[in-house]
Amino acid sequence: MIRGHGGDIYGLARKLGCEPHEIDDMSSNVNPLGPPPELMRHLEDHLDRIRALPEADAVDIRREFASSHNIEPDQVLAGNGTTQIIYDLPRALRLRDALIVGPTYADYEDGCRQNGLVPRFVHSREDNDFQIDPDDLQAQIASADAVYLCHPNNPTGQLMAADTLRSLCRAFPHTTFVIDESYLPFVPQHEAHSLIRERPANALVLHSMSKIFGIPGLRVGFVVGHADRIARLNRLARPWAVNSLAQSAVRFLLAHEVACRAFVGRTQDFVRTEREVMAQRLRAISGSIVFPSQTGFFMLKLPAPHRSDAICRHLQAEKILIRDCANFNGLSGDFIRISLKSPDVNRKCAELLRKYLAV
Repeated sequence: MIRGHGGDIYGLARKLGCEPHEIDDMSSNVNPLGPPPELMRHLEDHLDRIRALPEADAVDIRREFASSHNIEPDQVLAGNGTTQIIYDLPRALRLRDALIVGPTYADYEDGCRQNGLVPRFVHSREDNDFQIDPDDLQAQIASADAVYLCHPNNPTGQLMAADTLRSLCRAFPHTTFVIDESYLPFVPQHEAHSLIRERPANALVLHSMSKIFGIPGLRVGFVVGHADRIARLNRLARPWAVNSLAQSAVRFLLAHEVACRAFVGRTQDFVRTEREVMAQRLRAISGSIVFPSQTGFFMLKLPAPHRSDAICRHLQAEKILIRDCANFNGLSGDFIRISLKSPDVNRKCAELLRKYLAV
């Protein structure tokens, strides 16, 4: 089993002898407002769906997703979260040379390695606030079958301009660009930054409903791309990959577009306000560096001589989980990632960090 992600509330709860719900999980990048209440009521009212098998190929939600984005159904595939799709990609596309724009989500690399492929990396730099340099990236692409790019990036929270991304795709038409937009809905005016509708033929776009709607346990993800690439991925698709409640959640969310837009807008407002408040608190810690972010999470560089493993253990003792960035390719134990939660939890975390790091 692959480990090293955020969100291990179960392991920490066992260690502390408490219940998982007692853990304040600031290591997992999920909507701090939680799921829309209307969605939770809908799921409670439809629990009997688990008495029957889900639609084997999830074709209905694929069609509804396609219709909501004004694209063709054969350009969409649904999966058990975007992670399942990430692990299928190297084999489906028969990749031989993959380039990952890092530091970033570990499963791009793990998905490649599980399929016998050792990927290459091009890293954004700390002295540029971890913004991706298009020139650095372009210089590394020439031989790549695929380029993996998180948009906006996890863990740095940085966003590349959509027009720049499209230009890169068009400059290398024989390379598949895997653009992961899992965190894009947290960005104001996110649709203007998305490649789902205005998409070069060689782009595969990953879309997650789990993060923005606070339902990661349901595992809901989509991939959008040229019909040929989607067909190749579909050959590896497992029957019943998207469970009954997940399919029901997708139908509900797509059928209530106005309410969902309002919910996303409230989320963006909350994230923007709390991110700035939290950043101001942490910038007050002598020697710390808070990096800019477009999302509900951000990175902090710890003041010397503090290390990420020690500060993570300190917060765990207080039932708070944050993300140790030491195992991100291109980062080190100098960095942590914090995902916003409620104002009270954010305040508590900042105060604990201030007290610990001031020592």
